[in-house]
Amino acid sequence: MNNQKKAAAAATNAITEGIIWRQLLIFFFPIVLGTFFQQLYNTADAMIVGRFVGKEALAAVGGSSNQIINLIIGFFVGVSSGATVIIAQHYGSRKETELSHALHTAIAFSTVSSIFLMGAGYFLAPALLSMMNTPESMMADSVTYLRIFFLGILFTFIYNIGSSILRSVGDSKRPLYYLIVCCFLNIGLDLLFVLVFHMGIAGAAIATVLSQAVSAILVLLALIRTSDIYKLHLRKVRFFEGSLSSILRIGIPAGLQAAMYSLSNIIIQTALNALGTDTVAAWTSFGKMDAFCWMVISAFGISATTFVGQNYGAGKYDRVRKSVRVCLGMTLASSIAMSIFLMTAGKYLFHLFTSDPEVIRIGIQILNYMAPAYALFVFIEIYSGALRGIGDVIIPTIMTCCGVCVFRTLWVFLLVPKSPTIETITLSYPISWGITAVLFIIYYYKKQKKLGMENFDQ
Repeated sequence: MNNQKKAAAAATNAITEGIIWRQLLIFFFPIVLGTFFQQLYNTADAMIVGRFVGKEALAAVGGSSNQIINLIIGFFVGVSSGATVIIAQHYGSRKETELSHALHTAIAFSTVSSIFLMGAGYFLAPALLSMMNTPESMMADSVTYLRIFFLGILFTFIYNIGSSILRSVGDSKRPLYYLIVCCFLNIGLDLLFVLVFHMGIAGAAIATVLSQAVSAILVLLALIRTSDIYKLHLRKVRFFEGSLSSILRIGIPAGLQAAMYSLSNIIIQTALNALGTDTVAAWTSFGKMDAFCWMVISAFGISATTFVGQNYGAGKYDRVRKSVRVCLGMTLASSIAMSIFLMTAGKYLFHLFTSDPEVIRIGIQILNYMAPAYALFVFIEIYSGALRGIGDVIIPTIMTCCGVCVFRTLWVFLLVPKSPTIETITLSYPISWGITAVLFIIYYYKKQKKLGMENFDQ
Protein backbone atom coordinates (compact mmCIF):
# COMPACT_ATOMS: atom_id res chain seq x y z
CA MET A 1 0.00 0.00 0.00
CA ASN A 2 2.82 2.37 0.87
CA ASN A 3 4.52 1.73 -2.48
CA GLN A 4 1.22 2.41 -4.27
CA LYS A 5 0.95 5.80 -2.55
CA LYS A 6 4.50 6.68 -3.57
CA ALA A 7 3.86 5.67 -7.16
CA ALA A 8 0.63 7.65 -7.32
CA ALA A 9 2.29 10.72 -5.87
CA ALA A 10 5.18 10.49 -8.31
CA ALA A 11 2.79 10.07 -11.23
CA THR A 12 0.88 13.21 -10.29
CA ASN A 13 3.89 15.42 -9.53
CA ALA A 14 3.10 18.30 -11.89
CA ILE A 15 6.45 19.97 -11.29
CA THR A 16 8.33 17.09 -12.93
CA GLU A 17 5.61 16.15 -15.43
CA GLY A 18 3.33 19.07 -16.37
CA ILE A 19 3.60 21.91 -18.88
CA ILE A 20 6.37 24.09 -17.48
CA TRP A 21 4.98 27.60 -17.97
CA ARG A 22 1.56 26.58 -16.69
CA GLN A 23 2.90 24.76 -13.63
CA LEU A 24 5.27 27.63 -12.88
CA LEU A 25 2.35 30.04 -12.79
CA ILE A 26 0.22 27.64 -10.72
CA PHE A 27 3.09 27.34 -8.24
CA PHE A 28 4.10 31.02 -8.44
CA PHE A 29 0.78 32.73 -7.78
CA PRO A 30 0.16 31.26 -4.31
CA ILE A 31 3.74 32.21 -3.36
CA VAL A 32 3.46 35.78 -4.59
CA LEU A 33 0.01 36.20 -3.06
CA GLY A 34 1.31 34.77 0.20
CA THR A 35 4.24 37.15 0.14
CA PHE A 36 1.83 39.96 -0.71
CA PHE A 37 -0.19 39.28 2.41
CA GLN A 38 2.99 38.94 4.46
CA GLN A 39 4.14 42.32 3.20
CA LEU A 40 0.65 43.71 3.74
CA TYR A 41 0.62 42.90 7.41
CA ASN A 42 4.18 44.23 7.78
CA THR A 43 3.14 47.35 5.90
CA ALA A 44 0.07 47.67 8.14
CA ASP A 45 2.40 48.31 11.08
CA ALA A 46 4.08 51.14 9.20
CA MET A 47 0.86 52.66 7.90
CA ILE A 48 -0.96 52.59 11.22
CA VAL A 49 1.89 53.90 13.37
CA GLY A 50 2.86 56.43 10.69
CA ARG A 51 -0.62 57.88 10.42
CA PHE A 52 -1.74 57.57 14.05
CA VAL A 53 1.45 57.71 16.15
CA GLY A 54 3.85 59.89 14.11
CA LYS A 55 6.79 59.95 11.73
CA GLU A 56 9.24 59.08 14.54
CA ALA A 57 7.34 55.84 15.14
CA LEU A 58 7.22 55.20 11.39
CA ALA A 59 10.99 55.63 11.20
CA ALA A 60 11.45 53.33 14.21
CA VAL A 61 9.38 50.54 12.61
CA GLY A 62 11.22 50.70 9.29
CA GLY A 63 14.63 52.08 10.23
CA SER A 64 17.45 50.48 12.18
CA SER A 65 15.23 47.90 13.91
CA ASN A 66 13.89 46.71 10.57
CA GLN A 67 17.39 46.29 9.16
CA ILE A 68 18.43 44.18 12.15
CA ILE A 69 15.30 42.05 11.78
CA ASN A 70 16.02 41.58 8.07
CA LEU A 71 19.57 40.50 8.91
CA ILE A 72 18.39 37.83 11.36
CA ILE A 73 15.55 36.49 9.24
CA GLY A 74 17.57 36.71 6.03
CA PHE A 75 20.39 34.62 7.45
CA PHE A 76 17.98 32.04 8.86
CA VAL A 77 15.96 31.77 5.65
CA GLY A 78 19.22 31.41 3.73
CA VAL A 79 20.45 28.59 5.95
CA SER A 80 17.06 26.88 5.93
CA SER A 81 17.05 27.00 2.11
CA GLY A 82 19.59 24.19 2.40
CA ALA A 83 16.82 22.08 3.90
CA THR A 84 14.29 23.01 1.24
CA VAL A 85 16.71 22.15 -1.58
CA ILE A 86 17.54 18.78 -0.01
CA ILE A 87 13.85 18.05 0.64
CA ALA A 88 12.88 19.05 -2.91
CA GLN A 89 15.52 16.73 -4.37
CA HIS A 90 14.52 13.81 -2.11
CA TYR A 91 10.84 14.43 -2.87
CA GLY A 92 11.54 14.41 -6.60
CA SER A 93 13.37 11.09 -6.29
CA ARG A 94 10.89 9.75 -3.64
CA LYS A 95 13.54 9.00 -1.01
CA GLU A 96 11.34 8.81 2.06
CA THR A 97 13.90 8.14 4.80
CA GLU A 98 16.32 10.82 3.64
CA LEU A 99 13.49 13.33 3.30
CA SER A 100 12.23 12.56 6.82
CA HIS A 101 15.68 13.06 8.32
CA ALA A 102 16.11 16.41 6.54
CA LEU A 103 12.66 17.61 7.62
CA HIS A 104 13.05 16.77 11.30
CA THR A 105 16.60 18.16 11.36
CA ALA A 106 15.30 21.43 9.87
CA ILE A 107 12.63 21.80 12.56
CA ALA A 108 15.20 21.06 15.29
CA PHE A 109 17.60 23.62 13.82
CA SER A 110 14.85 26.26 13.74
CA THR A 111 13.89 25.65 17.36
CA VAL A 112 17.41 25.70 18.79
CA SER A 113 18.41 28.75 16.75
CA SER A 114 15.38 30.76 17.81
CA ILE A 115 15.88 30.01 21.52
CA PHE A 116 19.48 31.24 21.34
CA LEU A 117 18.58 34.39 19.43
CA MET A 118 15.65 35.17 21.70
CA GLY A 119 17.90 35.77 24.68
CA ALA A 120 20.82 37.32 22.83
CA GLY A 121 18.68 39.69 20.79
CA TYR A 122 16.63 40.92 23.73
CA PHE A 123 19.67 42.01 25.74
CA LEU A 124 21.76 43.27 22.80
CA ALA A 125 19.01 45.33 21.15
CA PRO A 126 20.08 48.74 22.63
CA ALA A 127 23.74 48.17 21.75
CA LEU A 128 22.92 47.10 18.18
CA LEU A 129 20.78 50.17 17.62
CA SER A 130 23.43 52.48 19.07
CA MET A 131 26.05 51.00 16.72
CA MET A 132 23.85 52.06 13.80
CA ASN A 133 23.72 55.70 14.95
CA THR A 134 19.98 55.47 15.52
CA PRO A 135 18.69 59.01 16.22
CA GLU A 136 17.84 59.62 19.88
CA SER A 137 14.25 60.55 18.95
CA MET A 138 13.78 56.99 17.59
CA MET A 139 15.81 55.01 20.12
CA ALA A 140 13.17 54.15 22.73
CA ASP A 141 10.58 53.03 20.17
CA SER A 142 13.18 51.08 18.19
CA VAL A 143 14.37 49.20 21.29
CA THR A 144 10.79 48.33 22.22
CA TYR A 145 9.92 47.09 18.74
CA LEU A 146 13.12 45.05 18.40
CA ARG A 147 12.85 43.40 21.83
CA ILE A 148 9.27 42.29 21.24
CA PHE A 149 10.32 40.86 17.88
CA PHE A 150 13.07 38.78 19.51
CA LEU A 151 10.67 37.46 22.16
CA GLY A 152 8.51 36.04 19.38
CA ILE A 153 11.26 34.90 17.03
CA LEU A 154 10.45 31.18 17.57
CA PHE A 155 7.12 31.66 15.77
CA THR A 156 8.79 33.51 12.91
CA PHE A 157 11.39 30.78 12.41
CA ILE A 158 8.90 27.91 12.63
CA TYR A 159 6.55 29.52 10.15
CA ASN A 160 9.34 30.28 7.67
CA ILE A 161 10.87 26.80 7.72
CA GLY A 162 7.47 25.10 7.69
CA SER A 163 6.13 27.07 4.75
CA SER A 164 9.41 26.57 2.87
CA ILE A 165 9.11 22.81 3.36
CA LEU A 166 5.56 22.85 2.00
CA ARG A 167 6.66 24.83 -1.05
CA SER A 168 9.64 22.53 -1.64
CA VAL A 169 7.26 19.59 -2.13
CA GLY A 170 5.04 21.62 -4.47
CA ASP A 171 2.40 22.88 -2.01
CA SER A 172 2.33 26.67 -2.29
CA LYS A 173 -1.39 27.04 -1.56
CA ARG A 174 -1.60 26.29 2.16
CA PRO A 175 1.11 28.81 3.14
CA LEU A 176 -0.98 31.35 1.22
CA TYR A 177 -4.17 30.47 3.10
CA TYR A 178 -2.40 30.75 6.46
CA LEU A 179 -0.93 34.14 5.56
CA ILE A 180 -4.31 35.52 4.51
CA VAL A 181 -5.76 34.58 7.88
CA CYS A 182 -2.80 36.02 9.78
CA CYS A 183 -2.67 39.18 7.67
CA PHE A 184 -6.19 40.19 8.58
CA LEU A 185 -5.60 39.12 12.17
CA ASN A 186 -2.53 41.37 12.33
CA ILE A 187 -4.37 44.36 10.88
CA GLY A 188 -7.23 43.87 13.33
CA LEU A 189 -4.85 43.58 16.28
CA ASP A 190 -2.88 46.61 15.05
CA LEU A 191 -6.02 48.71 15.07
CA LEU A 192 -7.08 47.33 18.45
CA PHE A 193 -3.76 47.83 20.23
CA VAL A 194 -2.78 51.15 18.61
CA LEU A 195 -6.09 52.97 18.13
CA VAL A 196 -8.20 51.53 20.96
CA PHE A 197 -5.67 50.64 23.67
CA HIS A 198 -3.18 53.40 22.67
CA MET A 199 -0.20 51.04 23.04
CA GLY A 200 1.82 52.79 20.33
CA ILE A 201 4.69 50.94 18.69
CA ALA A 202 4.57 48.17 21.31
CA GLY A 203 1.04 47.38 20.22
CA ALA A 204 2.09 47.07 16.57
CA ALA A 205 4.95 44.75 17.53
CA ILE A 206 2.75 42.56 19.75
CA ALA A 207 0.16 42.30 16.96
CA THR A 208 2.82 41.03 14.57
CA VAL A 209 4.15 38.44 17.05
CA LEU A 210 0.67 37.09 17.84
CA SER A 211 -0.12 36.80 14.15
CA GLN A 212 3.15 34.94 13.52
CA ALA A 213 2.27 32.56 16.35
CA VAL A 214 -1.00 31.64 14.66
CA SER A 215 0.74 31.10 11.29
CA ALA A 216 3.40 28.90 12.95
CA ILE A 217 0.74 26.69 14.55
CA LEU A 218 -1.14 26.34 11.27
CA VAL A 219 1.93 25.32 9.28
CA LEU A 220 2.97 22.79 11.93
CA LEU A 221 -0.50 21.23 11.86
CA ALA A 222 -0.27 20.94 8.07
CA LEU A 223 2.99 19.02 8.32
CA ILE A 224 1.74 16.82 11.17
CA ARG A 225 -1.56 15.91 9.50
CA THR A 226 -0.32 15.10 6.00
CA SER A 227 -0.31 11.51 4.75
CA ASP A 228 2.49 12.18 2.26
CA ILE A 229 6.15 11.26 2.84
CA TYR A 230 6.97 14.69 4.30
CA LYS A 231 4.88 14.02 7.43
CA LEU A 232 6.21 15.62 10.64
CA HIS A 233 6.41 13.53 13.82
CA LEU A 234 7.20 15.73 16.81
CA ARG A 235 8.86 12.89 18.69
CA LYS A 236 11.36 12.50 15.81
CA VAL A 237 12.48 16.14 15.89
CA ARG A 238 16.24 16.01 16.41
CA PHE A 239 19.51 16.47 14.54
CA PHE A 240 20.41 13.74 12.03
CA GLU A 241 24.12 14.11 11.34
CA GLY A 242 24.07 13.33 7.62
CA SER A 243 21.10 15.58 6.99
CA LEU A 244 22.52 18.42 9.07
CA SER A 245 25.80 18.42 7.12
CA SER A 246 23.93 18.41 3.78
CA ILE A 247 21.65 21.23 4.89
CA LEU A 248 24.55 23.35 6.16
CA ARG A 249 26.65 22.67 3.05
CA ILE A 250 24.01 24.40 0.93
CA GLY A 251 22.45 26.62 3.58
CA ILE A 252 25.50 28.31 5.13
CA PRO A 253 26.64 29.97 1.89
CA ALA A 254 23.06 31.06 1.17
CA GLY A 255 22.72 32.35 4.73
CA LEU A 256 25.99 34.26 4.48
CA GLN A 257 24.83 35.75 1.19
CA ALA A 258 21.59 36.95 2.80
CA ALA A 259 23.51 38.23 5.82
CA MET A 260 25.90 40.16 3.59
CA TYR A 261 22.93 41.75 1.86
CA SER A 262 21.52 42.77 5.21
CA LEU A 263 24.88 43.98 6.54
CA SER A 264 25.36 46.20 3.51
CA ASN A 265 21.84 47.53 4.06
CA ILE A 266 22.66 48.16 7.71
CA ILE A 267 25.70 50.17 6.66
CA ILE A 268 23.51 52.12 4.26
CA GLN A 269 20.89 52.58 7.01
CA THR A 270 23.63 53.99 9.26
CA ALA A 271 24.49 56.52 6.55
CA LEU A 272 20.80 57.34 6.12
CA ASN A 273 20.36 57.89 9.87
CA ALA A 274 22.90 60.69 9.66
CA LEU A 275 20.59 62.50 7.20
CA GLY A 276 17.77 62.84 9.75
CA THR A 277 14.30 61.54 10.58
CA ASP A 278 12.67 62.80 7.36
CA THR A 279 15.08 60.79 5.20
CA VAL A 280 14.67 57.67 7.34
CA ALA A 281 10.88 57.97 7.19
CA ALA A 282 11.02 58.45 3.40
CA TRP A 283 13.30 55.40 3.03
CA THR A 284 10.91 53.40 5.21
CA SER A 285 7.88 54.43 3.16
CA PHE A 286 9.60 53.60 -0.13
CA GLY A 287 10.85 50.34 1.34
CA LYS A 288 7.29 49.17 1.94
CA MET A 289 6.37 49.86 -1.70
CA ASP A 290 9.66 48.42 -2.91
CA ALA A 291 8.97 45.22 -0.95
CA PHE A 292 5.94 44.44 -3.09
CA CYS A 293 8.17 44.42 -6.18
CA TRP A 294 10.76 42.21 -4.52
CA MET A 295 8.08 39.78 -3.44
CA VAL A 296 7.24 39.07 -7.09
CA ILE A 297 10.88 38.64 -8.11
CA SER A 298 11.58 36.53 -5.01
CA ALA A 299 8.54 34.33 -5.65
CA PHE A 300 9.87 33.53 -9.11
CA GLY A 301 13.27 32.79 -7.54
CA ILE A 302 11.66 30.33 -5.10
CA SER A 303 9.79 28.76 -8.01
CA ALA A 304 13.03 28.36 -9.95
CA THR A 305 14.73 26.66 -6.97
CA THR A 306 11.84 24.24 -6.43
CA PHE A 307 11.41 23.36 -10.13
CA VAL A 308 15.13 22.91 -10.66
CA GLY A 309 15.55 20.96 -7.40
CA GLN A 310 12.75 18.47 -8.06
CA ASN A 311 13.56 17.96 -11.74
CA TYR A 312 17.26 17.66 -10.99
CA GLY A 313 16.47 15.06 -8.31
CA ALA A 314 14.32 13.19 -10.83
CA GLY A 315 17.11 13.31 -13.45
CA LYS A 316 15.10 15.45 -15.90
CA TYR A 317 17.83 17.84 -16.98
CA ASP A 318 16.05 19.16 -20.07
CA ARG A 319 13.19 20.35 -17.85
CA VAL A 320 15.76 22.02 -15.61
CA ARG A 321 17.02 24.14 -18.51
CA LYS A 322 13.54 24.92 -19.81
CA SER A 323 12.29 25.88 -16.33
CA VAL A 324 15.07 28.43 -15.95
CA ARG A 325 14.42 29.98 -19.38
CA VAL A 326 10.68 30.26 -18.85
CA CYS A 327 11.04 31.60 -15.33
CA LEU A 328 13.57 34.22 -16.45
CA GLY A 329 11.27 35.50 -19.19
CA MET A 330 8.27 35.75 -16.87
CA THR A 331 10.24 37.56 -14.20
CA LEU A 332 11.70 40.11 -16.61
CA ALA A 333 8.26 40.95 -17.97
CA SER A 334 6.89 41.33 -14.45
CA SER A 335 9.75 43.54 -13.26
CA ILE A 336 9.36 45.94 -16.19
CA ALA A 337 5.62 46.24 -15.54
CA MET A 338 6.23 46.95 -11.84
CA SER A 339 8.83 49.61 -12.63
CA ILE A 340 6.38 51.41 -14.91
CA PHE A 341 3.64 51.24 -12.28
CA LEU A 342 5.82 52.68 -9.50
CA MET A 343 7.19 55.44 -11.69
CA THR A 344 3.61 56.41 -12.55
CA ALA A 345 1.78 55.98 -9.25
CA GLY A 346 4.57 56.30 -6.68
CA LYS A 347 3.89 59.90 -5.68
CA TYR A 348 0.32 58.97 -4.75
CA LEU A 349 1.36 55.86 -2.83
CA PHE A 350 3.56 57.87 -0.45
CA HIS A 351 0.43 59.57 0.90
CA LEU A 352 -0.65 56.21 2.34
CA PHE A 353 2.23 56.41 4.82
CA THR A 354 2.60 60.08 5.63
CA SER A 355 1.23 63.54 4.92
CA ASP A 356 4.57 65.25 5.57
CA PRO A 357 5.54 67.01 2.29
CA GLU A 358 9.30 66.81 2.91
CA VAL A 359 9.16 63.07 3.55
CA ILE A 360 7.18 62.60 0.33
CA ARG A 361 9.64 64.74 -1.67
CA ILE A 362 12.62 62.69 -0.49
CA GLY A 363 10.75 59.45 -1.12
CA ILE A 364 10.08 60.36 -4.74
CA GLN A 365 13.80 61.06 -5.21
CA ILE A 366 14.61 57.57 -3.95
CA LEU A 367 11.97 55.98 -6.17
CA ASN A 368 13.26 57.67 -9.32
CA TYR A 369 16.68 56.05 -8.85
CA MET A 370 15.54 52.58 -7.78
CA ALA A 371 12.42 51.65 -9.75
CA PRO A 372 13.87 51.79 -13.29
CA ALA A 373 16.59 49.25 -12.39
CA TYR A 374 14.54 46.30 -11.10
CA ALA A 375 15.08 44.24 -14.27
CA LEU A 376 18.80 44.06 -13.51
CA PHE A 377 18.18 42.12 -10.31
CA VAL A 378 16.09 39.49 -12.12
CA PHE A 379 19.20 37.77 -13.50
CA ILE A 380 20.70 37.55 -10.01
CA GLU A 381 17.56 36.13 -8.41
CA ILE A 382 16.62 33.55 -11.06
CA TYR A 383 20.11 32.26 -11.83
CA SER A 384 21.10 32.04 -8.16
CA GLY A 385 17.82 30.26 -7.40
CA ALA A 386 18.38 27.78 -10.22
CA LEU A 387 21.97 27.11 -9.21
CA ARG A 388 20.88 26.64 -5.59
CA GLY A 389 18.35 24.04 -6.76
CA ILE A 390 21.16 21.79 -8.00
CA GLY A 391 23.36 22.45 -4.99
CA ASP A 392 25.77 24.97 -6.57
CA VAL A 393 26.04 27.72 -3.95
CA ILE A 394 29.69 28.66 -3.31
CA ILE A 395 30.52 30.65 -6.46
CA PRO A 396 27.08 32.37 -6.63
CA THR A 397 27.52 33.42 -3.01
CA ILE A 398 30.97 34.88 -3.71
CA MET A 399 29.67 36.76 -6.76
CA THR A 400 26.74 38.21 -4.86
CA CYS A 401 28.79 39.16 -1.82
CA CYS A 402 31.43 40.93 -3.93
CA GLY A 403 29.19 42.41 -6.61
CA VAL A 404 26.48 43.67 -4.29
CA CYS A 405 27.54 43.71 -0.66
CA VAL A 406 31.24 44.60 -0.80
CA PHE A 407 30.62 47.11 -3.58
CA ARG A 408 27.90 48.93 -1.61
CA THR A 409 30.02 48.96 1.53
CA LEU A 410 32.97 50.51 -0.30
CA TRP A 411 30.59 52.97 -1.96
CA VAL A 412 29.29 54.17 1.41
CA PHE A 413 32.73 54.49 2.97
CA LEU A 414 34.49 56.06 -0.02
CA LEU A 415 31.89 58.15 -1.88
CA VAL A 416 29.14 59.06 0.58
CA PRO A 417 31.47 61.10 2.87
CA LYS A 418 32.38 63.23 -0.18
CA SER A 419 28.73 63.67 -1.17
CA PRO A 420 26.45 62.87 1.81
CA THR A 421 23.13 62.97 -0.02
CA ILE A 422 20.26 60.54 -0.53
CA GLU A 423 21.02 60.48 -4.27
CA THR A 424 24.58 59.23 -3.67
CA ILE A 425 23.39 56.52 -1.29
CA THR A 426 20.56 55.32 -3.51
CA LEU A 427 22.70 55.14 -6.66
CA SER A 428 24.72 52.30 -5.12
CA TYR A 429 21.77 49.93 -5.65
CA PRO A 430 21.29 49.97 -9.46
CA ILE A 431 25.05 50.04 -10.10
CA SER A 432 25.68 47.01 -7.85
CA TRP A 433 22.77 45.11 -9.44
CA GLY A 434 24.17 45.74 -12.92
CA ILE A 435 27.66 44.50 -12.01
CA THR A 436 26.38 41.36 -10.30
CA ALA A 437 23.86 40.56 -13.07
CA VAL A 438 26.70 40.48 -15.62
CA LEU A 439 28.67 38.11 -13.38
CA PHE A 440 25.72 35.73 -13.05
CA ILE A 441 24.95 35.69 -16.78
CA ILE A 442 28.56 34.82 -17.60
CA TYR A 443 28.87 32.18 -14.86
CA TYR A 444 25.57 30.42 -15.59
CA TYR A 445 26.17 29.99 -19.31
CA LYS A 446 29.84 29.10 -18.97
CA LYS A 447 28.95 26.47 -16.38
CA GLN A 448 26.28 24.99 -18.63
CA LYS A 449 28.50 24.98 -21.70
CA LYS A 450 31.55 23.56 -19.92
CA LEU A 451 29.95 20.72 -18.01
CA GLY A 452 26.54 20.04 -19.51
CA MET A 453 23.49 19.76 -17.30
CA GLU A 454 24.11 16.04 -16.74
CA ASN A 455 27.28 16.86 -14.77
CA PHE A 456 26.23 20.27 -13.44
CA ASP A 457 26.80 19.38 -9.84
CA GLN A 458 30.38 18.16 -10.25
